[in-house]
Amino acid sequence: MFGFLTFGTTLTFLDQAFKARIEKEEKGTFPKELAISKGRIKLYQNHNEGFSFGILKGTRAVQLVPLCVTSAFAGAWAYLMGTRGRILEKLALTLTLAGGVSNLYDRMKRGYVVDYFSIQCGKLKKVVFNLGDIFVFLGSGILFGAEIVKEIRGMLPEKTPVDSSRETM
Repeated sequence: MFGFLTFGTTLTFLDQAFKARIEKEEKGTFPKELAISKGRIKLYQNHNEGFSFGILKGTRAVQLVPLCVTSAFAGAWAYLMGTRGRILEKLALTLTLAGGVSNLYDRMKRGYVVDYFSIQCGKLKKVVFNLGDIFVFLGSGILFGAEIVKEIRGMLPEKTPVDSSRETM
């Protein structure tokens, strides 16, 4: 449990550190290329006061809905930590919770979420996000994939053990 807690906390603080660094820079210096990315990543200083793409901007729901969802994920995470195994599900919930907590902190403390990078490839060029968003997306994808695998395994016929006492001819 403490390994997952440490991992999730580290991811949350990492995203918050990037956001703080971006916020310290002058707004007029953006967008700019991330030097080590060879033009594949651009940095921005965006303030998203709504949900994705500014949806419901300026409403109380922008704080309350993420608070409720993050609380539900925290409860599921706490329950799962008390079980044996299920490593993939624990990892998925840890990632999702780390990103959710980072963005929730922004909403509560700043009144907006700091989005700071865009991948310069196809339609992704138009989307600016943060590491917290990536953690939520990755964790959700892992959780979805684990559930699909579980469903497929449940649909397969059960293997019957071979009776080794029977002679073969």
